Amino acid sequence: MIGAKSTLDTILVKAPHRKETFTEQELKEFSKCADSVTGPVYFMDNFFYIQHPTRGSMLYHPYKYQERLIETYHNYRFSISLMPRQSGKSTSAAGYLLWYAMFVPDSTILIAAHKYTGAQEIMQRIRYAYEACPDHIKAGVTTYNKGSLDFENGSRIVSATTTENTGRGMSISLLYLDEFAFVRPTIAQEFWTSITPTLATGGKAIITSTPNSDEDQFALIWKMANKTEDEYGNQTELGVNGFRAYRAYWNEQPGRDQVWADQMRAQLGEDRFNREIGCEFIIADETLINPNTLFVMEGVEPNYRQGQVRWYQKPQKGSIYCVGLDPSLGTGGDPSAIQIFEANTTTQIGEWKHNKTTIPEQIKLLAQICKYIEECTGEPNNIYYSIENNSIGEASLVSLAEYGEANIPGTMLSEPGKNRKGFNTGTKSKLAACAKFKTLVETQRMKIKSFSLISELKAFIASGGSYAAKIGDTDDLVMASLLITRMLQVLSDYHYDLEAQVRDHDEVIQPLPFFAIIS
Repeated sequence: MIGAKSTLDTILVKAPHRKETFTEQELKEFSKCADSVTGPVYFMDNFFYIQHPTRGSMLYHPYKYQERLIETYHNYRFSISLMPRQSGKSTSAAGYLLWYAMFVPDSTILIAAHKYTGAQEIMQRIRYAYEACPDHIKAGVTTYNKGSLDFENGSRIVSATTTENTGRGMSISLLYLDEFAFVRPTIAQEFWTSITPTLATGGKAIITSTPNSDEDQFALIWKMANKTEDEYGNQTELGVNGFRAYRAYWNEQPGRDQVWADQMRAQLGEDRFNREIGCEFIIADETLINPNTLFVMEGVEPNYRQGQVRWYQKPQKGSIYCVGLDPSLGTGGDPSAIQIFEANTTTQIGEWKHNKTTIPEQIKLLAQICKYIEECTGEPNNIYYSIENNSIGEASLVSLAEYGEANIPGTMLSEPGKNRKGFNTGTKSKLAACAKFKTLVETQRMKIKSFSLISELKAFIASGGSYAAKIGDTDDLVMASLLITRMLQVLSDYHYDLEAQVRDHDEVIQPLPFFAIIS
């Protein structure tokens, strides 16, 4: 018996297990909806009705970015989506959940929202869309309540407020978390810890939200989903947590142009606009690079690869090149990293990172990169390389001596006034390099190409009187970039054409954390 709440419901829902006759066209439409690959988008484009605030009942007809969102929901077991306010994330989710319930039998779908009203709003969209479906598409229902729907095919949709115990003990086929960034942090952490085992049998998870703090559970899952690199730094399809990350931008929605953005910015204020429309996380920590600069920095895919070295531009005749190695033990712990910059334009042109390359092999790779630059330019005198010579760097210098500087094209740069090769990084020299690097990046004179480097910069924060990676993150690409910065400063004393690019008369204030003590 249908648990209908009203006469209207009784009329609009479809009774279960009833015999029906359909036309050939209706069967074709049903078959297209049921397609395991294209079914979700087809269903939403043709049979998913929404209640528009000004135009009333209308077909959804997802935009291109919404189609990609739906496909992300469907094609990946775990997905997390960062979406601007009023971009259709909840509506797209409602459509997909309804499709899933009607066309994937024996599924248990749990909707969890940060507020009761949010969960009910999504259920209302599902109910509205279900009632608007033609009979040859909709599945029969056995229970039809505000908080749950049970279908004749054994599937059900349940909605709830996100608490520490929500979903505990359930066997969940599909979990949908709405505005997860706004769940109280202690609750979100406990909920995620308790709910994860329920997905272990093969369940799917969809998480959507506009951003909030950069330290909440949503932000942590998002960050791990965006760590899409293998051990060589090559991009992978999924993050290290198995999630597929999807991000939509405000200007992907038709009608949202710069005029619209300016109006919204005036209404919301800069900070709220950046968070709700620009999808910028509120950064609680003091990052080296200004958060507004980090927000607009965008990486690019490498033009080509040479082994595991990612090249963003080919070296060319007439330019000066700097190659900096931040070494590691190469035993699976901290990675070693190499940065390659065109000095004339302070542009990143190449990069390498790996945590299992031995120190002798790191030196060999450094030499190979210099040789490649020489092959491209025919100008070995315009190549400069160096190594950070801290504790691990001592072993690198030994390997360098064994390899022979004469076998490496270019000139080895070292810290002026020191008897030791390479550059030593202490607190004072690190902060000075940070200040110069900050100036070059924030004045857009240093061009960063790498997704990975930008990601590290977002987690490179004030720590212990200096700057370092957040716990759980790495900063090896940043440290190699700081080495490049120090090399550029040395070279600017000898190359007139570098002086204007590197030197400043309006240096950004040295980024000393307020608690730092510099002797």
